[in-house]
Amino acid sequence: MPEDKDPALRPLKPSEASTFRSGFVALIGRPNVGKSTLLNRLVGSKVSIVSPVPQTTRLVIRAVARSADAEVTYVDTPGVHRARYRMNQEMVRSAREALLGVDLVLLLTAGPDGFSPGDAGMLQLLPVSPAPLLLLINKMDAMRRSALLPLMDQARRRRDWDEIIPCSGLTGENCDDLVRSIHARLPTGPPLFPPDFVTDLPTRLAVGERIREQILLRTREELPHSTAVLVDQMEENKRGEVRISATIYVDRESQKAIVIGREGSMLKAIGIAARQDLATYVGATVHLSLWVKVKKRWRDDPVLLRLLGISPGG
Repeated sequence: MPEDKDPALRPLKPSEASTFRSGFVALIGRPNVGKSTLLNRLVGSKVSIVSPVPQTTRLVIRAVARSADAEVTYVDTPGVHRARYRMNQEMVRSAREALLGVDLVLLLTAGPDGFSPGDAGMLQLLPVSPAPLLLLINKMDAMRRSALLPLMDQARRRRDWDEIIPCSGLTGENCDDLVRSIHARLPTGPPLFPPDFVTDLPTRLAVGERIREQILLRTREELPHSTAVLVDQMEENKRGEVRISATIYVDRESQKAIVIGREGSMLKAIGIAARQDLATYVGATVHLSLWVKVKKRWRDDPVLLRLLGISPGG
């Protein structure tokens, strides 16, 4: 089972001292521009859940990518959007705070959408950070190449970027060039984390997020924003099997009916898929029990938001 590890400084070999680079890089942008997909690509493993639904990411997730000459700590952030509920206000707050103290900021846009009004609105957020700023035109695999240069010219008229890089987190196109540009802008210094440290996301929160991912992938688009998953219990038995109990929260009875499905078919499908994914994640057989509860306006409940890791103190 994954263990939550505290960061610790790894001693640097003398031969590395003058050239090794390390630092923090924030990924920021409006919802559904592909930040989590790109993060997983850059880190080389699944550390953030992914779905086609906007506002999939609710937590600030830090994950480490290593190479022979650099250690990069990527900071994935919730998409910045108009905050209607306390949950959304906390998501936007955490995204803004993630810009403080980083060495580099990557603003992602979705290439097929052009430089949208939402992207332009993001520029009001960016002065919070004095770090160098790169514009990433993501999802270049889904846009016409003839539209790429005009889009880059349009973006240059908006701001004096340190660099504009087209890429695809989905296919990996141009991501090698992106990594080289990131490494070149990091300060020299030793690794900041032990070699086996991947992410600071606590295991229970990661498990809840992976269950929520399966809900996002299987329910109608109007439902996911009203859904949260709280892991109530997680324990390993003497045979090395992991038993997990989790509660799926929704706003209304009609949403509960969607999650459960006819004769429990939807909840069963969610449970099967989540159990298979979690078995890979924890490296053991998983027994998963799911319940669905209605909690009106849970997105404004400070206690539940803390338990979900969305508000400080979770």
